[in-house]
Amino acid sequence: MSRSRTDRAVNRVVALVAVALIAVGIWRVLAPEPDSGTLDMAGNPVALEPGTGPTEDQLKQMDVVEDAGERFRVPSVDLDVPLGALDVVDNTINPPGFTSAYQVRNLGVPFEDAATGTVYVVMHSLRAGVGPGNHLIDVKEQASRVEPGATITIGDHTWTATGDLTVTKFDLGAQKDLFDGTPGRLVVITCQQRSDGKAAVDNLVITAQLTS
Repeated sequence: MSRSRTDRAVNRVVALVAVALIAVGIWRVLAPEPDSGTLDMAGNPVALEPGTGPTEDQLKQMDVVEDAGERFRVPSVDLDVPLGALDVVDNTINPPGFTSAYQVRNLGVPFEDAATGTVYVVMHSLRAGVGPGNHLIDVKEQASRVEPGATITIGDHTWTATGDLTVTKFDLGAQKDLFDGTPGRLVVITCQQRSDGKAAVDNLVITAQLTS
């Protein structure tokens, strides 16, 4: 691939992610709705804010898997959830569930091929409930609870946390180093919820490096 084609490809991915992750984390726990069928990690019913959920067509295209047979674990913050999978659709990443982490299949590489590129995992945090991302965030300090050196595992693959970044959803795509395909890197993204209870405007990004 020529340099110009490579640059265009990188720019397309960055632009895609800038739009995609705006949709992550705009959910909250509301009063139970009849036949809602969606629960958070504490078993609380979750209802969507009007107009925020994926459409039926988007869900079909996302080809969501809630549990692909592996666990996503961060022992230092007591996070142990199924690893699902989904695709970016219509420039949006909008996971439908609140009890799984999701590998983004059409961004980066599968975790089985982690040594060859970057693995991207997304998950919801909730303003008034418990999603996987709530384990990762310190709302009061507006920081990450995952310290550098902490272990993150998927199956028999282990990464060591190297750092974190809090960035507005609209500026995430400008962080080009997150999307450069670094071999062995893991990028975990969730919403950084706000202490005032208002809708999240920032993403928390945790980076880690493959160690085994």
